[in-house]
Amino acid sequence: MGIIIWIVFGALVGWVASHLMGEEGGLLRDIIVGIVGSVVGGFLMSLIGKSGVGSFNLYSFGVALLGACVLLYVMRVVRR
Repeated sequence: MGIIIWIVFGALVGWVASHLMGEEGGLLRDIIVGIVGSVVGGFLMSLIGKSGVGSFNLYSFGVALLGACVLLYVMRVVRR
């Protein structure tokens, strides 16, 4: 059951990040961006001494969203 929750969480985060960054992508891309964004966000938060994504709450959503937006920005820069 846990993997399904992570996929839904990743899809939601990826979808919101895609809309915030003005990117177009499908469901699979949103899921991947959301899950990888969670890892990126957790890494960025660890650099400043804060906790990353640990459970499913608003703080974790914000960390994952930050990471997903950074990931989308980096993808945009690399594509150019």
